[in-house]
Amino acid sequence: MMNNDYVKLQELLGDYCTHELIAFLHEHNYFTCSASVKHHGNETGGLFAHSMAVAKTLIDLTNKLGLVWQREESPAIIGLLHDMCKTDDYVYVVDSPGKELFGGAVVNEVGHWDYNPEPILKGHGDKSVLMLSSILQLTEEEMYCIRFHMGAFTDSSEWKFYTNAVHKFNNVLWVHQADMIAAHCLGV
Repeated sequence: MMNNDYVKLQELLGDYCTHELIAFLHEHNYFTCSASVKHHGNETGGLFAHSMAVAKTLIDLTNKLGLVWQREESPAIIGLLHDMCKTDDYVYVVDSPGKELFGGAVVNEVGHWDYNPEPILKGHGDKSVLMLSSILQLTEEEMYCIRFHMGAFTDSSEWKFYTNAVHKFNNVLWVHQADMIAAHCLGV
């Protein structure tokens, strides 16, 4: 992670940006992982860029619409960490190893992001909540928002549960909208 990335996280997360969280994110390749294989953010660092865009969009929606959260930092926490599952879903495959320079630096490496053939867990929003539970105490609202951030882009058998979550916590809907705005309008 570059120092600038740490500053961005610190600004958005405040006291929730702990050394333990940063270590956890590094351990899971959060800053280098792709956001997808075929769609938005399908490049090294794409997950972090997408997550930052979702967090900023959700904070913007919160301010413009007067959204109320269980805790003030929720839009940043949810936006930045809603796709934590992807750190286990994708792997970088080296197609051409490039050349190692004196000192260990590698240049001209060519590779691509692909699906992890052996992920540890199955799922998406539920997987993200489960992964985050080892490092953060999420509020109930944050859990529902992360769990259902895909909205109706899930199997139709889950639509009833998504609707129930929106009725319980209206911000579930806005998290999905922020994700869609970042991915489809901003292209991140």
